[in-house]
Amino acid sequence: MVRNPMTRKMNMLMTNNIPFTRNYQLQFMFTIYLVFWIVTAISPTDRSQWFMESILPVGTIIFLAATMKRFQFTNLSYVLMLLFLILHTYAAHYTYQHTPFDIWLKTHFHTQRSYFDRVVHFAFGLFLTYPIRELLTRVATIRGFWSYGVPVAVVFSFSALFEVVEMVVALLAGQAGADYMGLQGDIFDSQKDMSLGLLGGIVSMGILAGILKWRKKK
Repeated sequence: MVRNPMTRKMNMLMTNNIPFTRNYQLQFMFTIYLVFWIVTAISPTDRSQWFMESILPVGTIIFLAATMKRFQFTNLSYVLMLLFLILHTYAAHYTYQHTPFDIWLKTHFHTQRSYFDRVVHFAFGLFLTYPIRELLTRVATIRGFWSYGVPVAVVFSFSALFEVVEMVVALLAGQAGADYMGLQGDIFDSQKDMSLGLLGGIVSMGILAGILKWRKKK
């Protein structure tokens, strides 16, 4: 029986038991991110800001590599994590507030603040809720509604935790920390960022629920 090439690719994305040495998709993803990180590390807008922003992606990759033998995500989850890390790393190069996207917005629509950070906070929920669900369903074996609701709650909690960390950094690092926090004059900046992470998580789980429901009907 000849398998559909698309079906074979999807099966590979949903597989989690291929060692890294033979997981060519994962090796390709790692290579893409490594090259992208090296390129964006060259002459960032602000080196100190770039260093603080780079702690998250570098720490994430080290943690995933160190724990892979105990828990390996599917390649689909790694793809989603890669997308988020690329967005964050791109923004880190420009210290979030000076991305070409924001410059374009300010030039053509005369916006007062930078909005790419809002995009990344939404992407945090959109791209990372699925990997968290995968972890919880396989380790904690949650099922039904809770397999959708709990991952969203976890993402929302991480969003809140990140805002607290930003506050601590701002207090300890002076002006550099204040720039890192990036309130841009909006006293509700943290609440809006958390809300976008929550919204991204809800959208992610809504899409997944729709796909799974559609597949059951086929």
